[in-house]
Amino acid sequence: MSQVTLKRITSENWREALELSVNVEQQEFVAAVTPPVAIALAKAYIRPDGRIVEPYGVYHQHKMVGFFNLHYTPNSKEDYWLFHFFIDKRFQRRGLGSASIDVLLKHIKNDHHSCHRIRLTVHPDNHAGKKFYTRLGFTDDNILTYGEPTYSIYI
Repeated sequence: MSQVTLKRITSENWREALELSVNVEQQEFVAAVTPPVAIALAKAYIRPDGRIVEPYGVYHQHKMVGFFNLHYTPNSKEDYWLFHFFIDKRFQRRGLGSASIDVLLKHIKNDHHSCHRIRLTVHPDNHAGKKFYTRLGFTDDNILTYGEPTYSIYI
């Protein structure tokens, strides 16, 4: 599995994050705008539903190759969400997505001790995404959030 690290998006690397993109057919699965990082960074400022929103870059060999937002209510056991997760189109199919989720789960265990579950939504037409998350241990909660199937994993 490929080695990855996570770094918070800051004033030092936000422009690098804006350069990330997905293939055209994947765009609707990540965000309704291009570049997908733009809406995700706006959410970090706006804080939908009053949650903390932490944007992260996924790095491999000192290069940002992916992105996600972690949304959560501090000290919650189950109100942790992964949104806008993607690996840039230039770096897909190299195991970086799986490695990123593994590192994210370790990060949450280490830094968010109260968290027992993380959730995410998957676009109804994103069959590859559903298969990807299921392979990593996420299960379908059989509920819709924002009109999309919700998946979760207990950690």
